[in-house]
Amino acid sequence: MATLGGCVARGEDHERVFDRLGRSDWRALESEKEAAFGGFRSGDLYPDALPTLARLRQGGYRLAVIANQPAARHGQLAALGVNADVMAMSGRLGVAKPDPAFFARALELMASPDPADVAYVGDRVDNDVRPAAAAGMRAVRIRRGPWGLLQDDTDGVAALVVGSLDELAARMPEAFTP
Repeated sequence: MATLGGCVARGEDHERVFDRLGRSDWRALESEKEAAFGGFRSGDLYPDALPTLARLRQGGYRLAVIANQPAARHGQLAALGVNADVMAMSGRLGVAKPDPAFFARALELMASPDPADVAYVGDRVDNDVRPAAAAGMRAVRIRRGPWGLLQDDTDGVAALVVGSLDELAARMPEAFTP
């Protein structure tokens, strides 16, 4: 974690951590892991992920899962019970965060005429919060996982900051109307 934190603090791509640890072969290892174990498994989801999606859906929110992931993740997430109106992975979109085109594509897929009607939830300030806000969306920062804890959001770009998905579901009505 210290090496990752150092890379983040210097504004380097997180993939540099593998070079610093002498594992420049990490992409091959990732492919081997994928072949051996498949993609996402139920234990890869936060325990509050599915209940939060259900709670938000019951609250009238349209849901999207749009992420920097291989195209195959779409089916894997659906098989795990992730129920979203829109699900798109960067591997299928052909563009990845933080590219502004990624966020423009997300808005197209959500068919939202006004970006301010979209709450974009992410843990990374550099990859999620700032680019979503720059696209006109209301950025929600979740401070969980390595990125949520390593990066500071001292510029106050996030419209809402939460510590868990449970908290997100509880606070969405006060911050955003569906």
